[in-house]
Amino acid sequence: TKIDESKSELLNPWEIDAYWLQRELNKFYNDAEYSHKKAKEVLEILKTSTDDRDVENRLMISLGHDKFSIVKILRVNKNMVLYCTLLAAAQTEDEKSHIENTMLQTPQLSQILAQVKSGSNNVKKMVKKKDEVGSAEFEGAKDSQYHTIDLETLAFKEGSHLMSNKKCHLPEGSYRKQRKGYEEIGVPAPKSIPLEENERLFPIANLPEYAQTAFSGYQNLNRIQSKILDKALFSDENLLICAPTGSGKTNAALLCIMREVGKCLTADNKINVDEFKIIYVAPMKSLVQEMVQNFSKRLSVYGINVAEMTGDHQLNREQIDQTQIIVCTPEKWDIVTRKAGEKIYTNLVRLIIIDEIHLLHEDRGPVLEALVARTIRLCEASQQLIRIVGLSATLPNYHDVACFIRVNPSSGLFYFDSAYRPVPLEQQFIGITEKKPLKSIKLMNDIVYEKLIENAGKSQVLVFVHSRKETTKTARAIRDMCLERETLGLFMRNETASSEILQSEADQTKNNELKDLLPFGFGI
Repeated sequence: TKIDESKSELLNPWEIDAYWLQRELNKFYNDAEYSHKKAKEVLEILKTSTDDRDVENRLMISLGHDKFSIVKILRVNKNMVLYCTLLAAAQTEDEKSHIENTMLQTPQLSQILAQVKSGSNNVKKMVKKKDEVGSAEFEGAKDSQYHTIDLETLAFKEGSHLMSNKKCHLPEGSYRKQRKGYEEIGVPAPKSIPLEENERLFPIANLPEYAQTAFSGYQNLNRIQSKILDKALFSDENLLICAPTGSGKTNAALLCIMREVGKCLTADNKINVDEFKIIYVAPMKSLVQEMVQNFSKRLSVYGINVAEMTGDHQLNREQIDQTQIIVCTPEKWDIVTRKAGEKIYTNLVRLIIIDEIHLLHEDRGPVLEALVARTIRLCEASQQLIRIVGLSATLPNYHDVACFIRVNPSSGLFYFDSAYRPVPLEQQFIGITEKKPLKSIKLMNDIVYEKLIENAGKSQVLVFVHSRKETTKTARAIRDMCLERETLGLFMRNETASSEILQSEADQTKNNELKDLLPFGFGI
């Protein structure tokens, strides 16, 4: 009957605490931050509505028609939910007394206040009874109310799949070779995916006029940039872009930067550079310096200043004030955002680009996590939009990261596999089976030497090692092998001009290791 239904919708005042409303909304929303935001909206509606019909209509608009059950409960218990929540959330005794005095002025609210106080007294009596009688029976009753957690549903679906594989299925065309002390596996370059029927490379000439200058020298955007163009340049939503190395993620970031530039254009097509700041977070100092050079070259025509901020390169307040794009390491920006005195600059930030966002999983992950959390909190507190754009080359759990940086998975998440790489990449994996450390290092140097000889005179070669000291050791080892086997001529052409340039550079450098290596064509 209707009377029974009405009774089932009634609430007990002593059950409503400061977070009751948010807990109820958590049943409908997965995001706790969003539930908190909606709880504030609901309280404001309950506080300002004129009658039950007004409450119901406004709650339907705010929460949606699919939340009719909670809307019905809130309409029936409007005053109880509002005043019990305000009473429980009161920070001081004066604030609490003011709310209680307001409630005592009407019979309905007076009754609710009496129920709240009687419920509070009953709880105190139960606690006292527990102390007097003993905890055995009380604990048993309490244990029966515990929620059980199904650990199997929370287990990592892949299990140990990502930790170790006993079997490995290689792509078609791969090879495996056993050598003395090592094993070599070759994987052919994947075939590029052909353009879809309606897919076109976006011409630079069709970009807004203010954005074309930043892409001077380009005829078209590549496939990846063309796909993300609409969301990067013509919207303000957060983005996560996962694409292979060398696929043009820097230009994708530049499209997002041009979005902010376009919003600050004046009537006479000049840019008001005092209205915005952009933060580009890169993990390494070398990458920071590279991005500063790249952006400075392409954005100087706009009057935009790009500056580096790392442990080695500080910026004072005047320099920060004159800079529109700050390229920094995560740790440096973490320090800036934690200082209360820097809020005058952080409040001007409109875009944060996080390069190599997969470092969330590494030792420096907590710093990036804090940056994102602090940015989201600042957005909510100031009600100003700060766009977050994440870039990564390798990110297996991109859905989780997208959720973390508040990306809409259906529109702001872009994942491109290796088939989208502009230049297909052939890969060789070499596993050292030699157990003795010294022999293992010598074998690695021998293998690197053989690979260098294969490419000597044809193209440049980059060799990455695990530390700065190893760069010098490896370069000297390869140079000594070339001298010993008389193969240095494959690297150095018999041109006096090249030799003179290298010798001149070696004489000018202050690095003793470079002085030793540059004349032979090796750099570190």
